[in-house]
Amino acid sequence: MQKVSPSAALAICAATFVSLFTACSSDDNTEVSEFDVFGATIDASSADEQSADPANVPQPPLLTCPPESWCSTLYPPGAPLMTAPDAEGRFVHDFSFAGYRYGQAPPATPHGATYVVTERGADATGQRDATGAVQQAIDAARAAGGGVVWFPPGTYRIDGQLAVTSSGIVLRGSGASSVLRFTKARGLAHSANITVSGTVVAERARPLAIDAAIGTREVLLDDASGLAAGDDVSVGWTITDAFTAEHGMTGTWTAFSGQYKPIFKRTVVAVDTSTSPNRVVLDVPLRYPAKMRDGAALEKESGYVREIGIEHLAVTNAVASDAAWAEDRVSLLALRDVADAWVADVHSVSVDGSPVHLRSGGVLIENAKRVSVLHTSMSSPQNRGSGGNGYLFEVSRTSEVLIADSTATGGRHNFIQNWGFGNSGTVFLRCTSTGSEMLSLIGGKLTPEPAVSEHHHSLAMATLVDGSHFDDGFAIENRGTYSTGAGHTGTGSMIWRASGKGTITSKQYGWGYVIGTSSDLKVDTSLAGSTGAGTAPEDFVEGLGKAETLFPASLYEHQRARRLTAQ
Repeated sequence: MQKVSPSAALAICAATFVSLFTACSSDDNTEVSEFDVFGATIDASSADEQSADPANVPQPPLLTCPPESWCSTLYPPGAPLMTAPDAEGRFVHDFSFAGYRYGQAPPATPHGATYVVTERGADATGQRDATGAVQQAIDAARAAGGGVVWFPPGTYRIDGQLAVTSSGIVLRGSGASSVLRFTKARGLAHSANITVSGTVVAERARPLAIDAAIGTREVLLDDASGLAAGDDVSVGWTITDAFTAEHGMTGTWTAFSGQYKPIFKRTVVAVDTSTSPNRVVLDVPLRYPAKMRDGAALEKESGYVREIGIEHLAVTNAVASDAAWAEDRVSLLALRDVADAWVADVHSVSVDGSPVHLRSGGVLIENAKRVSVLHTSMSSPQNRGSGGNGYLFEVSRTSEVLIADSTATGGRHNFIQNWGFGNSGTVFLRCTSTGSEMLSLIGGKLTPEPAVSEHHHSLAMATLVDGSHFDDGFAIENRGTYSTGAGHTGTGSMIWRASGKGTITSKQYGWGYVIGTSSDLKVDTSLAGSTGAGTAPEDFVEGLGKAETLFPASLYEHQRARRLTAQ
């Protein structure tokens, strides 16, 4: 099934954005507080608590296009933050909510006492296993309600696995001089050397009383009793036959057919039970229509772990080659069921002169919201074969994740969205991807083939690739039956000011956007072949070869500055 016609798209989007304009603009076309709802201003700290440090408060952004620059027709700087769809139904999402506490810098001084691993018996020479001592320090911080687990300079041999299962714990090193060397060779398939995990549980589903449109922060329920500002919630729906057919994916989207999926992970800002139906205001706009036809509902959630940090560490989990290839999907770090967490200044390294850093995966983020990965690099995995290996920065079923100023080298897919439905609002900011390569068994020999960063599975929504560099490439396309029926892998996503010597492939369901590229970067939006099937008309392209003069240099940072200035 193809995209709607331009006239139909305009009609749909015009109706869709009525509620959005109510929240984001006023009659004189000036912005108002995003949380001015129900006639009362909600404390903005519930959605973006700013530090008292002036450096964390952005300066008012420039709202005119500088004379030496050019500006996208879809994002004229003086227009409201969320602009109306153009005549073809095209518009720009507000991507500004991504990251720890909606894009704040992680705290320089986290809460709690400091637990020094060497004082618990950890050997900093790398000669003896430090697993027990490190886990003991983590458990002591947990018992105290949080704290910093500190690794003084040295090499720490970790023969087992580490687990963080409660809020407020920060694993902190001294930078490149604090090396965690993970040595466990077997029994790690589909797991990680360091796992940060909560246990999210959903209460009863509350069906939507009216379809919720794309771009809205307000959902209407017959019964919102028991909900309050600050509650964790999700909005989702069932992957029905009608939903699948609407996207032309009958016979392709079979793996999750009939399953309810919590698509958008949100926090409640306000509740009004005095009206019928009841109204619930969320912190972040919905990225796609939620339809009663598909059993769209809101669920209250509990069980996230929060305020978790992994920072200033060098890491490696490379093992003997046969062990690395014997097990699939071994990540160095996995964060699951987390909210408001960060990974900062963490770098994979080689030891003993080895050319490899990792056995398979790097950083994996699943079932999470508002996570930042900052100034981090992952490189040189051993296993780049099929079965989910060689993914260096991976997001799966997450909302509003920010990966910024980070570098991936030599993975099968360096930056990747993967598995299932429900990934939205991801921002890749100033990331660099080089040397993506998959290894395939051809004629009994492992043969390298070029690869790219990509959307790997079904219908990721509103990804922003912002100011990033790809010497290999980035792809959002119809992958058909690959990867258990991935089909359309993205919609409403934007490639902004991209550079590199690779290829940007944008063949999205609904509109996709490529705005500003460097002169040496190739762009493929062709509808030919299976990867373009069902994605007509071609995605919007503007400013080829003109990346350097595109304003703003970062869409995410400009949108975030505008939002905070309005607040």
